[in-house]
Amino acid sequence: MNENTLSTQGHVLIIEDEPRLAAVLGDYLGASGYTHHWVSNGLDAVAAFHAEKPDLVLLDLMLPGRGGMDICRELRLNSQTPIIMITALVEEIDRLIGLETGADDYICKPFSPREVVARINAVLRRYRYVPTVEKSGVLMVDETSYRASVHGKELDLTPIEFNLLLFFYQAQGRVFSRDQVLAQIYPDHRIVTDRTVDTHVKNLRKKLAEAGGREEWIVSIYGVGYKMECIT
Repeated sequence: MNENTLSTQGHVLIIEDEPRLAAVLGDYLGASGYTHHWVSNGLDAVAAFHAEKPDLVLLDLMLPGRGGMDICRELRLNSQTPIIMITALVEEIDRLIGLETGADDYICKPFSPREVVARINAVLRRYRYVPTVEKSGVLMVDETSYRASVHGKELDLTPIEFNLLLFFYQAQGRVFSRDQVLAQIYPDHRIVTDRTVDTHVKNLRKKLAEAGGREEWIVSIYGVGYKMECIT
C-alpha cells in the first residue's frame, strides 16, 4: 500500500475508458474510505499499476490501445494484487476466460456502484485474511506470508487459488460439492456457475504439477464434487 493511503481502506486503480462511470466509481470509493487513481487507456495501465502500487485493480475488458485480458495476464506474471474485471460482455465463456487470466472477480455492466464497493470489500477480505497455517513436508501453506510451496518451490497462486488450496488442504480426504467450494471462495454468495469452480481447480492442479506436485492431489468425484487426497 502507498504511504499516502495507510489510513484508508485501500488504494484502487480504476482502468476504465468511460469518464462518467470512472467518476461515479471514484465517488463511491471515496465515500467508502478508499483512495483511487484513474487510467482511461489500456496502453497506460501497466505503468500506472507499477507507479500507484494499488491494493486492488478495477479493470475494464474493452479498452482503447490494449485489451483488459492482455493487461490482466501481464499483471499476473509478477503480482498477486487482486483484480476485478468490469465489462459489458455477459456470455459465460467471457466470464470463464476472464477468470482463467487470473482475475479474482468479474462484474458485468450495468451494475450498481454499491455492488462494486461490496465486491471490493469481499475480495480484499479474502486476500488479506486467511485461516490458520497448515504445513506438511511436501506441501506448505503459510497465512502470514500468503504463500504456498511444494517441495520448497513456491507456487504462484491468485488469492482465490490460495484460499481454495488451503480449504482443500485443511480437510484432506473429505469430499465437497461444488456449492460448498463456491461458498468458501465466494462467501458473499454471488451467482456463478459450477464451471467457475472447475476452472479454478484446473488452474490449481496445473500449478501444483508444475511445482513438482501431482494434479491427482485434487480429485474429481463424479456427480458430487472434489476432494484432496491425503498428502504425506
